Amino acid sequence: MITAQGVEIRVGARLLLEPTTFRVAAGDRIGLVGRNGAGKTTLTKTLAGETQPTSGTITRSSEIGYLAQDPRTADPDQLAMDRVLSARGLNDIVRGMREAEGQMASAVPETAAAAMERYPRLEERFLAAGGYAAESEAERITVNLGLDERVLSQPIGTLSGGQRRRVELARILFSGVDTLLLDEPTNHLDHDSIVWLREYLRTYSGGLVVISHDVELLRVVCTKVFFLDATRSTIDQYNLGYDAYVKQRETDEKRRRRERANAEKKAATLQAQGEKMRAKATKAVAAQNMLRRAEKLLEGLEGERVSDKVAKLRFPKPAPCGKTPLMAEGLTKAYGSLEVFTGVDLAIDRGSRVVILGLNGAGKTTMLRILAGVEQPDTGSVIHGHGLKIGYYAQEHDTLDMSMTVVENLRHSAPDLTDTEVRSVLGSFLFSGDDADKPTKVLSGGEKTRLALATLVVSSANVLLLDEPTNNLDPASREEILGALSTYEGAVVMVTHDEGAVEALVPERVLLLPDGDEDLWNDSYAELVSLA
Repeated sequence: MITAQGVEIRVGARLLLEPTTFRVAAGDRIGLVGRNGAGKTTLTKTLAGETQPTSGTITRSSEIGYLAQDPRTADPDQLAMDRVLSARGLNDIVRGMREAEGQMASAVPETAAAAMERYPRLEERFLAAGGYAAESEAERITVNLGLDERVLSQPIGTLSGGQRRRVELARILFSGVDTLLLDEPTNHLDHDSIVWLREYLRTYSGGLVVISHDVELLRVVCTKVFFLDATRSTIDQYNLGYDAYVKQRETDEKRRRRERANAEKKAATLQAQGEKMRAKATKAVAAQNMLRRAEKLLEGLEGERVSDKVAKLRFPKPAPCGKTPLMAEGLTKAYGSLEVFTGVDLAIDRGSRVVILGLNGAGKTTMLRILAGVEQPDTGSVIHGHGLKIGYYAQEHDTLDMSMTVVENLRHSAPDLTDTEVRSVLGSFLFSGDDADKPTKVLSGGEKTRLALATLVVSSANVLLLDEPTNNLDPASREEILGALSTYEGAVVMVTHDEGAVEALVPERVLLLPDGDEDLWNDSYAELVSLA
């Protein structure tokens, strides 16, 4: 399937992976884990052939289905269902059959006759490519990923980021390839879709490498775990399921600490004796040998794994504002003839906390984009109150300029800060040294999330609009953002599938889409968070 031989990966001067050899064979279901920024996304891109290793070779013996964190389709005018069917070349055939069916009813005899002659040839190609059974399989996959007929009949360019990603996941699963590389496949999925995907991947017979912060998915699906250690730029390969890997890794860490402590103790004794003997000319050679032995003892040790660093996040002290800094009246949005929501009213008071709930495709992301001024409603208006300062976090990181470097993005968000202050903020978000000068487009999903959050910290916003802010974060970074949410003094409007994020927010109200109903928060809504 995939064989990596002596593969080394560097990004600029930074070493992500020392020369490493491993294999992804049929039946391997590998969980690729490691802290944010360790290089997991870069490694999967390299395995998929989207980037090249610094050295070494990667051999692919079969087709690969690669789900990137931010998939971009080439044709925004292509219908979503056609995008899925294109994985097996069915989209063009189906479209031709539809056109021929319409032309067969033509009043022009020549047109109808030509269509009747063309249709059997198209149907023959359709059946050879899997035919109605394949079309039915595509429909089953899309339904289980929460893509209904309304979404599938829309052009890709009109869909939300989450919907586009689910279309790409459906396309990859429908493709029938022998090897899957999936980067955070549960992002933007509701509870039922996640449960279905876990079972689908658990019984997948090909090779699989998955990056996920969904521990339950790793636990259910994976038969092996590759730990990408950022402190040593190595991959620790465990031929174990996830739970057994966690226990084994703890055992390995204890062993490393014990071995290092023993070696350091022996080395210290040898060094002390060597220093004493060095002063005597008759024992100079023996002293030198002792010092060399001490050095070799320390050189042969595996370095003790340093605890993963976590970005220190505190949302900004909100700027002064009026009693109701943000209002919306009669908001309506549709894409073509497809209505998303209509007549939505909302008032965001100073310091208030609101969660937006609704099924996938109900318009949650669209609502936040309209409130942020990124998108315009068809009817209705957004009213800015006295002193309003909005901080918008987009789930697809749309607020970041991918053509800029990390430091340029933060400078753009906070032009009043000095260069020293900008780099200090970036350092607290783990972008230090050369990392601050990296192009934003090469960052992993977790790193983009950290950078987007850093731009919020310097914004002095008094209303935060947060769209899935915990996506792509490792557990430690997620806990950091939840802690920051719980202490923020400004207003928050949040879209999330993360029950922990809602608990940290302690919402006062809920806006239900697409109906636009507003209600006081109560525990019954908590059950809808992961389902919505």
